[in-house]
Amino acid sequence: MDLLNAVGQMGAGDVIDLGCGAGQMGAALAERAMGRDVIGVDASPAMLEKARQTRGYKSLGQADIREWHPRRAPGLIYSNAVLHWIGDHPALMPRLAAMLGKGGTLAVQLPHQNNAPSHRVWRTLAEDLFPGRIDAGSGPDVLPPVEYDTLLAPKGKFRMWETEYYQRLTAEPGSHPVRRYTESTYARPILAELEPDERAALIARYEDVMQTAYPVRGDGTVLFPFRRLFFTLTV
Repeated sequence: MDLLNAVGQMGAGDVIDLGCGAGQMGAALAERAMGRDVIGVDASPAMLEKARQTRGYKSLGQADIREWHPRRAPGLIYSNAVLHWIGDHPALMPRLAAMLGKGGTLAVQLPHQNNAPSHRVWRTLAEDLFPGRIDAGSGPDVLPPVEYDTLLAPKGKFRMWETEYYQRLTAEPGSHPVRRYTESTYARPILAELEPDERAALIARYEDVMQTAYPVRGDGTVLFPFRRLFFTLTV
């Protein structure tokens, strides 16, 4: 909602929810669309099936974002917490911007947490325990903010900012809550490369570091800071 609320203008074309997932934003996008068609796009058939149970979308389509192209120039391309899984941002972002109709807006949110202990430690420990086993280029990736400015600011009205959200995570028996939070997202490509006993060894080491980096408080919770990068471009 913070990303959507930052959209000050959109063009006359469709509203695209790029990487719509289970359709959580369909109704909110439809409310802002003012009669424009809201179209959801996602690569996962399972997510699209869930999105069909929500309201707000005129249509839903399965596509790889790397290859997707709209049927007509969109008035808004909205992409929340998706494009960090797509590589080659120096090519991707200008390509998306070029799809917009006159007055259209590209609105993007990207997790910007890769340098925090919660994310960085997965890779440093994996390389320490299993040298050369993990592809350094795999997993989510985000460019330095100055590179997005260089790519997109010349194309229109460009705004960029970061927000750090503090999330209260609850510990589960036998595991640190930050491990539970990150292992199914950021760490998934890393863990997928390892055998079960290797995964167990990495997780045990990771848990030890998290106890220091994000101490569990007396009530069993962790206050977890998570940084996100936002930008909007209106052409």
